[in-house]
Amino acid sequence: MTKVTWGRDVDKDLDCVPDVIARKFRIWVALVEESGIRETRKHKGFHDEPLKGKRQGQRSVRLNRAYRAIYVERETGEVGLLEILEVNKHEY
Repeated sequence: MTKVTWGRDVDKDLDCVPDVIARKFRIWVALVEESGIRETRKHKGFHDEPLKGKRQGQRSVRLNRAYRAIYVERETGEVGLLEILEVNKHEY
């Protein structure tokens, strides 16, 4: 089982993104909570990948070509915990 959490900053981020991105984010969260992050990573449409540089230890998941959700994975006994740090437009 995996629990997904996020704070007010992510709620503000979600208010600023297009509705389709917010919906896809919520679908991703539901998949993670239902199937676990390991199984959800197998869905190629989300392109889950580890980050480098200043963001080492964090991961991102693509919500579309431009938008990403950045998260950190923590193990807390038998329950996995994902903390969403932000949802933002990726800069190329």
